[in-house]
Amino acid sequence: MVPKILLVNPPIYDFTAYDFWLKPYGMLTVAGYLRKQADTWLFDYLDRLHPFMADNKELKSDRWGRGQYYEQKIHAPQPIAKVPRHFRRFGLPRKLFTEFLQDQQPYDYVFIQTSMTYWYPGVAEVVKNIRRFRPKAKIILGGIYATLCPKHAKSLGVDFLVSDADLKPLWKYLNLKPDLKQPPLWEAYEKLDTGVLKLSDGCPFKCTYCAVPKVYGKFKARDLKHSFTELEFLTTRRVKNIVFYDDALLCKAEKVLIPFLDEVSRRDIRINLHCPNALNARYVTKDLAKLMVRSRFRTFYLGFESISKAWQKRTGFKVVPDELAKAVENLISAGAKAHNITVYQILGHPYIEIQQLEDSMKFVNSLGVRGMLADYSPVPGTLDGEYCREWVDMDEPLMHNKTAFPIIMLGTEETNRLKTLQKKLNSALV
Repeated sequence: MVPKILLVNPPIYDFTAYDFWLKPYGMLTVAGYLRKQADTWLFDYLDRLHPFMADNKELKSDRWGRGQYYEQKIHAPQPIAKVPRHFRRFGLPRKLFTEFLQDQQPYDYVFIQTSMTYWYPGVAEVVKNIRRFRPKAKIILGGIYATLCPKHAKSLGVDFLVSDADLKPLWKYLNLKPDLKQPPLWEAYEKLDTGVLKLSDGCPFKCTYCAVPKVYGKFKARDLKHSFTELEFLTTRRVKNIVFYDDALLCKAEKVLIPFLDEVSRRDIRINLHCPNALNARYVTKDLAKLMVRSRFRTFYLGFESISKAWQKRTGFKVVPDELAKAVENLISAGAKAHNITVYQILGHPYIEIQQLEDSMKFVNSLGVRGMLADYSPVPGTLDGEYCREWVDMDEPLMHNKTAFPIIMLGTEETNRLKTLQKKLNSALV
């Protein structure tokens, strides 16, 4: 008997959310491995190409496939109820899912993708609906929340947890033999304009604020042949944008990214490429910048958390100012548009007293590119996240919220002032 599996990408409960090329890549990858072993269905609450969205002009995608989610204002849960921001539920209406469940046949298993730890109320909503309408289905959680907060995730009443990158226990639980050569299950979408690739897993750096080493382990390149298989499959789906989810895309570029892009150029594949996870500016050489631009990279996101040497030394020394300036120069010289280059800086980090954030923002602006304040989310298990127990209950994932924590650290007035300053600096570039 072929098992029946429902895949669910949950709604988001948060103060803010934006479709910054979000796709449930991990869940689709696992489902792809089971393509010949199970019957599968997908319900993605965050699918902005769903028929429900068709008549809403405000939710249309921008030129690169990003856009606003359908949203509803709701009351913030008690731990963060005093944060002076409107709380919302982002994603398709709950009624669509309950109707979907009632129209479909019973499932043997339900896979639920998890992401940010503090988005767990959306996961809880899905679990509750599954228990009501498909009580016999076994619920399986995987992803970042399941990995970083396994005890809390288990408390939602699920049957099985994929709490790290090792999938062998999952295959044993399902009693299925995966085909690891298969690409992700992108055909589960009726319409698709954005796809995802990863050429590697993990990161060689050990930044004290980052969860990547804990979630994905040490840096490891993926098999390039399999990456080409994924790329070719996406081209058959006629996607317009491909997004790299790598956390260290430029690491060992001569063995990973460069041969991949050389092959893309050789095959004359014309798809827009994007890298929303911060690129390490240290590795953006002249030649690599030229290759990336020639290969149709359209947007570039660089990580530069602080101009302060003291802050850099304390958190991992990832990128220094001269390296960032050189990377921006190389990209622009290669033909990248300055307005498509964005530099991330952390807002609300617990070492704010040595971060020199305002000086860092002005330095980025002096390079002629856009800055973006990335609100700090304290991650359990990281050095900086554990230090945040001085201010918040780290055992309650809602307190990891990236909107709430900067306000807790800096206060509403200072948080607003810095965000307004960033907007003014960016506006001056136009």
